[in-house]
Amino acid sequence: MRALRFVTCIVGLCFDASLFAQSTPAPSPAAASPAASGAAWGGKAAAAYLDERIAWWMSWPSAARDHDTFCVSCHTAVPYAIARPSLRPVMGEQAASTLERRLLDNVAKRVRMWKEVEPFYPTKKDTDPKTIESRGTESILNALILASNDAPTGKLSADARLALENMWGEQLKTGDAAGAWSWLQFHNSPWEGDSQYYGATLAAIAVGTAPGNYRSSPELQDRLKLLSEYLLREREAQVPINRVMLLWASAKLPGLLTRAQQESIIAEAVGKQQEDGGFSLSSFVGAWKRKDNTPLDARSDGYATGVVVFALQQTGTADRRAVKRGLEWLASNQDKKDGHWQAWSLNKQRDPASDAGRFMSDAATAYAVLALSAAH
Repeated sequence: MRALRFVTCIVGLCFDASLFAQSTPAPSPAAASPAASGAAWGGKAAAAYLDERIAWWMSWPSAARDHDTFCVSCHTAVPYAIARPSLRPVMGEQAASTLERRLLDNVAKRVRMWKEVEPFYPTKKDTDPKTIESRGTESILNALILASNDAPTGKLSADARLALENMWGEQLKTGDAAGAWSWLQFHNSPWEGDSQYYGATLAAIAVGTAPGNYRSSPELQDRLKLLSEYLLREREAQVPINRVMLLWASAKLPGLLTRAQQESIIAEAVGKQQEDGGFSLSSFVGAWKRKDNTPLDARSDGYATGVVVFALQQTGTADRRAVKRGLEWLASNQDKKDGHWQAWSLNKQRDPASDAGRFMSDAATAYAVLALSAAH
């Protein structure tokens, strides 16, 4: 069970509402059904799937943490927090749903109790690598979630500001990774493998997403410079999916990349588009191998297609034909039974009907929603 918790309870990407959905115009109630291509997709079905999965996660004993909180997972909780707001119009909601509110309250509670709550993976020593990695990872995701929630209001809340302060307090100031953060490593791709760079892109997105012109605060400039230098210094050594995340971050932090650097990443990503219009995560993770030695699934999947299309959308002048084809794939590949988009584990072959087997599809559904919603 300890090993399972280590595998599933990272906070990352993993992979962003204004960071993500809230950075784009809110769709009209009708816009959650037709995609830009004219194909139909079900916003209500997607919301039902995402709601069911976050409700399960928040009540799962393995996700429970101290002070009646739960860990914020990269695969289920973070994507939910950033994508679910874009479905409020189609659901007839004027504010955060009950489940959204519960997740936000959980994050805010841990932010306020930052010096009291245990890290997601507590040990007897504060110097233990997993303790340090837990703090760095959580600090970024807390800031990301709360800043994204504040973005539509135009005002940074006290909780989001505190989350950002906690995040900056964990930034590495020296060494080869100066400018980045310690990040949970369990040899699980795409969020817990060689994922420190991924975490740094999320930090950049959080800062760029924070309202009230937060990124221009004088006291942040040295920290932002350190972060930018790290992202630029290490970008060529990254797997392509991390460069896609850098592209996303560059849309949030003007000046992070030159237009030529953006175009290089765009060309690389578009070059991996499959004949059916989708993208396969297997082509964005370099030489990554599954632990059980089974081959990576080369089919187009909802996660890679959603993330790549949404990142392209954020640049404003991306390859429009590639975006259109990606949106068409997304609109045509939603599961008609329960509203999700399929994606597969990079780490081992899993039963897609199991809870662990659905983790990648949780993230895929959220990012598919973000991309499709941003098209309207």
